Amino acid sequence: MKEWVYGRNTVRELLKNGKVSQILIQKNTNKDLMDLCKKYKKTFKMSDKKELNDLVGHVVHQGVAALVESYDYASLDEILSSIPEGKTPCLLMLDGLEDPHNLGAILRTCDAVGVDGVIIGKKRSVGLTSTVAKVSTGAIDHVKVAQVTNLTRTLDELKKMGYWAVACENERAQDYRQVDYNMPLVLVIGSEGSGISRLVKQNCDINVVLPMVGHVTSLNASVATAVLLYQVYNSRHPL
Repeated sequence: MKEWVYGRNTVRELLKNGKVSQILIQKNTNKDLMDLCKKYKKTFKMSDKKELNDLVGHVVHQGVAALVESYDYASLDEILSSIPEGKTPCLLMLDGLEDPHNLGAILRTCDAVGVDGVIIGKKRSVGLTSTVAKVSTGAIDHVKVAQVTNLTRTLDELKKMGYWAVACENERAQDYRQVDYNMPLVLVIGSEGSGISRLVKQNCDINVVLPMVGHVTSLNASVATAVLLYQVYNSRHPL
């Protein structure tokens, strides 16, 4: 099954990876992408804004769209087997995340800090869509994502392999800066509205909280994830 994706950075990464079957470029825009198409011997069609809007909707497509095969998910085994020998693993589990903009931003951070893979549920969770691809600015092509039927069972399996589950959760939590993240790690982030589900929460080993000294009581899911992932990175790569 194929779908249209959009955005300059997204299409640029797809061109480099050879995953594009058709490209539309709005007239008088994106000369650099035209040159890239020629470099990789990919044909493109000149289009207008209306045609692009009809294909991808009234979004910020930046004058370019590409037809690609739907994004593939990795299996959990594929993620685990791809972790380099000697590297302390870091996985991210997203429990019920629904906003594609959040998922795209999270994938971008995962690529930046070297997360080994992301785990999402098949039900009541956003999947890999064109919007996720656009927001991720190409990271979707570099971060492996596994879609599993049961997050609780998956978490239990990982814990039996020696992983520690750290949840961003207020109950019985400690400051996120107090934890030493130098261990095989699954960082668990809940949904935008209801947080981490009960059974997943019960299977977590450590709860951490981000200090909030202002008037708001929580951060956007992608922002909170970025803060925690960089703390993991700092813990493992001190100056």
